[in-house]
Amino acid sequence: MQTLARNRFLILGRAGMDLYADPPGTRIEDARSFAAHLGGSAANIAVALARQGAQADLLTRVSDDAVGRFCLAQLDHYGVGRTHVGLIGGELRTSLAVVETRAENCQSIIYRNGAADFALTEADVAAVPFAHYGALVITGTALAHEGSRQATLAALRGAIAAGIVTVMDIDYRPYSWPSRDEASAINHEAARLCDIVVGNEVEFGLLAGRIEDGLAKARALVEEGAKIAVYKMGERGAVTLTAEGALTTGIYRTQALKPTGAGDSFMGGLLSALAQGRPLRDAVLRGSAAAAIVVARVGCAPAMPTGEELDAFLAAQPVPA
Repeated sequence: MQTLARNRFLILGRAGMDLYADPPGTRIEDARSFAAHLGGSAANIAVALARQGAQADLLTRVSDDAVGRFCLAQLDHYGVGRTHVGLIGGELRTSLAVVETRAENCQSIIYRNGAADFALTEADVAAVPFAHYGALVITGTALAHEGSRQATLAALRGAIAAGIVTVMDIDYRPYSWPSRDEASAINHEAARLCDIVVGNEVEFGLLAGRIEDGLAKARALVEEGAKIAVYKMGERGAVTLTAEGALTTGIYRTQALKPTGAGDSFMGGLLSALAQGRPLRDAVLRGSAAAAIVVARVGCAPAMPTGEELDAFLAAQPVPA
């Protein structure tokens, strides 16, 4: 885990355009205008890390069109490196999400047919100097398609060979997979290659085969060699497992505008804190605080807090039970 101190991250997965019904509170079917933001789980994690002072580079593909170029411009805006972001022509398209800023009954409609990021190849991965980074972060969405699946597994093997930390956000999106059984097998294969695995009850339940066995699966991954498994339980907080045992943490209460972006911001807060050498409990709490900040703001990428904003939030809040 020592390579985390380099504070240089390579994040593999999708970048896309998010269209938020505007003004906040508007339902999509009633909207007459939309605000465009950078989106996609991997891109959001990269922005979260960059906002916390880390070097964050994205490894993906976007379509060679106006939407793809929008994503490239947004990555530049947030200071995310795009040396390893490839353009692809033809009929493949950058993902699009149409989303509401609503705490209740929030609709998030994602268009992923012929997704450009699924076209990531092993040749793309072979060009990456993994030893330059401190960690590789993957999202499970990239495993849903055979093309990017093999590229993602190759990236994990490349990172392990380079001796850097491997991190997985399980990020299970059922609509991306042909079957739950396939999703379970492939995500489990990837998780067993990772030093840090983060997911919620449903996602660890996916790896286990039954939601009731999710926590036991998180423990099993640690017993098999993972250094950290974070089992998130929504409003009930999280259980973080290591070889030394388990620690439980609560969540920071906030006036949420929407549910989206919490997981990506949690990952950014957690990893940046670990890279800074903070104790594990503090790192998990910083991730929880980052999630609380993001759900109270519009958008995902633009809602990610800076280090100073996160420090100020934590200073004003009691430690959650």
